[in-house]
Amino acid sequence: MTLDISRIQALCFDVDGTLSDTDDQAVQKLARFLRPFFRDPQPPARRLVMWAEAPANAALGLADKVGFDDEFIALADFLNRHRKPSKREFLLIPGIREMLTRLQETYPLAVVSAREEKSTRAFLDTFGLTPFFQVVVTALTVEHTKPYPDPILYAAREMGVAPEHCLMIGDTTVDIRAGKAAGAQTVGVLCGFGEEEELRRAGADLILPSTADLADALLS
Repeated sequence: MTLDISRIQALCFDVDGTLSDTDDQAVQKLARFLRPFFRDPQPPARRLVMWAEAPANAALGLADKVGFDDEFIALADFLNRHRKPSKREFLLIPGIREMLTRLQETYPLAVVSAREEKSTRAFLDTFGLTPFFQVVVTALTVEHTKPYPDPILYAAREMGVAPEHCLMIGDTTVDIRAGKAAGAQTVGVLCGFGEEEELRRAGADLILPSTADLADALLS
C-alpha cells in the first residue's frame, strides 16, 4: 500500500494507543510473569492488556486468525458500547501536541474513538487537546462504532470533506478496517497495541513508529 498525500483533506485520530499512551508498565510486568511460558512474552502480554483496555480490539485480533465476519463485527460493537470507563491515569504519547499544532494549520482534525464520551473528553481536556479537533466521535455518536465505517463517515460530514479524502490514523486493525470500509486512506502506528504485520495485512497505506511522526510524513 502507498499513501497518496494529494488526496488527503482531513485527518481522523483514534485515541487509545494513538494519542493516549498505552500502559507499557503493565505490559512489562505481565511479560515478566509470562516469560517462563513463552519464548517471546511481549506479544501475549500486550494482548492481555488489550483485553483489559479494549476487549473489542482483542476480539477482532482473534478474528484475524480465523476469518473476519459479521459476528465478530457485531461482538466488537457490543463490547465497545458496554465497556466501563478506564480508571487508569491518562498518559500522552510524546510529541503529540507538537504534531497536532503543525497539522491543524493544513487539515481539519477529528477524534474517532470507540471509547465512551466521558473518558474521551476527559483525556482531551486533561492535556488541552480539545481545541485541536473540529469534531469528536465516540462510541455512541452514531449507530455503530468501529470497525463499522459509520464514525468516519460522520466525522467526514461534520468536517465538510468526502470520506475518500480523509485519513484514519490508529494503532489497531479495528482502525484500519473502519477507515477502509469508509473509503478513507489509513495510517497504522506502532506506539499502541497493533503489530506491524497485522496492520499491513489489514491494508494500512502507511505504517509509522509513532503518531508523533505523522506531521513529518505528511508535510515534508
